[in-house]
Amino acid sequence: MAIEAIKEQETLSELAKRFEIHPQMISNWKREFISRGSEIFSTKAPDEEAVKREKALYEKIGRLEVTPPSPVHVPAPHN
Repeated sequence: MAIEAIKEQETLSELAKRFEIHPQMISNWKREFISRGSEIFSTKAPDEEAVKREKALYEKIGRLEVTPPSPVHVPAPHN
């Protein structure tokens, strides 16, 4: 909706009627989008160390799931 307001192909009143929302809300969203738009769409490259740690953890989880439990020694009852 903010992008529609930025395009200015329709007035705020027309957009408000079409989206069934108060024109002031559209104006607020438009202003916020203009001031923070680059922040919203910026992407950060994944942290390589975090990716390595995550991969190692998933591998460890996989080994834990596949490894059968070790036998438990149960002492014989004393009669």
